[in-house]
Amino acid sequence: MTPAGDDDARWLNVAAALSLRGRPLSHPNPAVGCVVVREGRVIARGWTQPGGRPHAEAMALAAAGDVSGATVYVSLEPCAHASPRGPSCADLLVAARPARIVVGCQDPDPRTAGAGRARLRAAGIATDLVDAPACRAALAGFLLRTTARRPHVTLKLALTLDGMIALPDGSSQWITGASARAHCHAERARADGILVGGGTLRADAPRLDVRLPGLEARSPRRWVLTRGVAPADWHAVADITEPGAFGDTQWLFVEGGAGAAAAFLAADMVDRLLLYRAPILVGPGLPAVGDFGLAALADAHDRWDRADERRLGSDTLTVYHRRR
Repeated sequence: MTPAGDDDARWLNVAAALSLRGRPLSHPNPAVGCVVVREGRVIARGWTQPGGRPHAEAMALAAAGDVSGATVYVSLEPCAHASPRGPSCADLLVAARPARIVVGCQDPDPRTAGAGRARLRAAGIATDLVDAPACRAALAGFLLRTTARRPHVTLKLALTLDGMIALPDGSSQWITGASARAHCHAERARADGILVGGGTLRADAPRLDVRLPGLEARSPRRWVLTRGVAPADWHAVADITEPGAFGDTQWLFVEGGAGAAAAFLAADMVDRLLLYRAPILVGPGLPAVGDFGLAALADAHDRWDRADERRLGSDTLTVYHRRR
């Protein structure tokens, strides 16, 4: 892996941003972005299409036509394995013969890992793997699913100023305002799985769908943390730490309640934390998180990095990433 120069970093950031257009509809394939650049200008771009095909490279090459003298930037190593759904991207690139290919993240899938770049180099095409944090971040769900057999987990908590998620009787609609709730639905639309605890399911019967105009089709698959049986159109999981427990889910959005939040924190499976905080005080109520086994206060420090903070109407959203 080589360090990224300024131009390589710039265009790989563009490829990573493009890849987000394919998430989560590219499921079960990773959402990949590709941009074709000649003499400093974009001549084509592409991202993984719904259902996983065509791949980003195929879309970009079809749009570009002639790529002679161009550099192809792709967020994930081009696939090298044959598929009944279409040729490998490595073979497509060999046939197209761009001047150079820059890859932002190696594919951990053993069918491709390193083989895609090797095939391109064997064909005489200059191919570089560079360190692109934006590409790794955009592919975090796929990378974790492939290497650790678990999804990337975002834990969402909507809190009062005194840290409560509901009144003592369980009433929680609504703690946050309309802007925060709309933002939460946009976050749901970026996930291919969404989970609540069994108690939340029984008490609230949540729909857990996406109710933003035009994004309804992006409603994620619904999961419930329970040792019982899941309702129709839901999936039950009893042990979140079991490898493969969430199947091919790449991006899991955990919405509640306190028991589910504690389970994921205890297992150190929360990768991203969304705190929506409303400017209200309720006094006694239900806390946001149950006991997750913290033994000493010192163990709570140096675990989270603040990544973003913004106002959403009268509420405040703070985003944290788990320090790994």
